[in-house]
Formats: sequence, structure tokens, C-alpha cells
Amino acid sequence: MTTVAFIGLGAMGKPMVRHLLAAGHTVRASVRRPEAADAARMLGAEPFFSHADAARGAEVVFTNVTSSEDVRSVLLGPGGAVEGAAPGTICIDHSTISPVVTREIADVLEARGLEMLDCPVSGGTAGAEAATLTIMVGGKAEVLERVRPLISLFGKTITHIGGHGAGQVAKLCNQIAQVVNIEGIAEAMRFAQAQEVDPQRVLQAMSSGLAGSRMLDMMGPKMVSRQFGAGIEARLHDKDFGLAAEVARAAGLNLPAMQATAAQLQMLMEKGWGKDDTSSLLRVLEQ
Repeated sequence: MTTVAFIGLGAMGKPMVRHLLAAGHTVRASVRRPEAADAARMLGAEPFFSHADAARGAEVVFTNVTSSEDVRSVLLGPGGAVEGAAPGTICIDHSTISPVVTREIADVLEARGLEMLDCPVSGGTAGAEAATLTIMVGGKAEVLERVRPLISLFGKTITHIGGHGAGQVAKLCNQIAQVVNIEGIAEAMRFAQAQEVDPQRVLQAMSSGLAGSRMLDMMGPKMVSRQFGAGIEARLHDKDFGLAAEVARAAGLNLPAMQATAAQLQMLMEKGWGKDDTSSLLRVLEQ
């Protein structure tokens, strides 16, 4: 059994902690507020009000937070995990952040005698709850093998992509393909509406044809039934597209479909629908 620290008890982090605890591991949870400490105790984790304290005595430190600078702060900032973690500790970041920042953090951790794996995930909160996440890994292959039993508690599809930052690159590729697909589905549904054809029947026909996909199966029914409550909040896709656009600009890449979809996501955010599902791209077209 392993003692681990976990930073980021959000919608994804809580079920991941439950899986760790159910497998018999000890979890030291970093929290900021008393109510978060109570929630950690209810899960069965031991709460700490400092990232450094949570990391002290842990063999592995998990992070699952929002932004690149959040990861940098919780690991390397004042009171960060690096201040409490012993040499040889493995830091596993499940956040979706910049591959450039990931490499910078990994270099600092390595200089301190710590290892890092960037392990962004796909599957959303439902995948986290069901332990069916797809996990993309950047870092040393031998380090991944040391912690594979832990990561396997979150999902069985674990792919080592390459060195530090490669996991984040794969996740951004996933997001580009995913959200451009959602925009395509929204445009198809809007086209059917405009032609006064039953979108439900169109969806049924598309699903069994070459347009069929996981995203069509997930997003098509939401658009047809106009159920825009969040499965994956659109603001998170908008954040990820910002990361991808930043990397693409630095590389001098022209990605027109991604750029057009990014503009639609920005309009969605301006409408105040950032906490709704990304299927709300249909509503943007209707406006």
C-alpha cells in the first residue's frame, strides 16, 4: 500500500481519491478551507492546509487543478509540495496545462531529485466516477511503470506518449479533434432545423453512417432534446483551446478549423454559457 498526497479535490479529484482509498492506499489531501477538510475526511482522506505538509511522507503526489500556473504554484510555489516532498517522490499531474510549462516544472523537480509525469485524462467526471478514464502520459517510461498500479485505478487505457510534455500535447490533440467535432455536429443540427427537417431523424440516420462517432452519440441527443446542462463545462474546452492556440502560434501553425471553432467558443463564453455543456455551441449558431 502506498501513501499519496492529492492536490485538487474537485469534480475529477474526488472520485479519483475514492478509487485510491478503496484500493487501500493512504491519501493525504491538500485543502484550503475548513469545509474542504470536512469533505476530505468524509472521503476517508487526511486533510492538510499546506501542499508541503500533504506531500511530507508521501511517495507520490497527485495534482488535478485548473491552469498551468496553478500546477506551478501548488508544486513549486511558497508552501508548495516540493518543500515537503522527499527526494525520489513522483509527482503525477492529471491537469490539462501547457506542455511548455510542464517541461519547465519537470526540469525544476528533477533538479530537486523528484520525478514528474504529465498524465492528462479524457472521459470527464463520468469517466472519473467509473474509473474508465483515458490517460495520456509524458515522462520517463520506467517512472510510469513504477506508478502504473496507481494510475490504473482511474482507467485502463494508459498510453505512454513520450518525454515530458508529450502527454499534454496528446491531450490538446484530443481536445482539438473533439471540439471541432462538436462544432460540426452543432452545424449539422442547425442545418436540419433551418430546412425544417426533424433533427431527431437526421441524428438517427447520421449515427449509423460514417458520421457516427462517440461525440455524436453524446452531443447529438443533448442538442436535439436541448439539454444543455454540463457534462463537460464549455469553459474548460475554451481554456484548453487557448492552450492549443498558444502552442500553435509559437510553432507557426495555421489550423483553420480549430481557429474557427475557438471563435465560436469565445462567443459561447460571451453569452454567459461557460458553465453549460459544450453542446451549447448549437445555441451560438441559433443566435
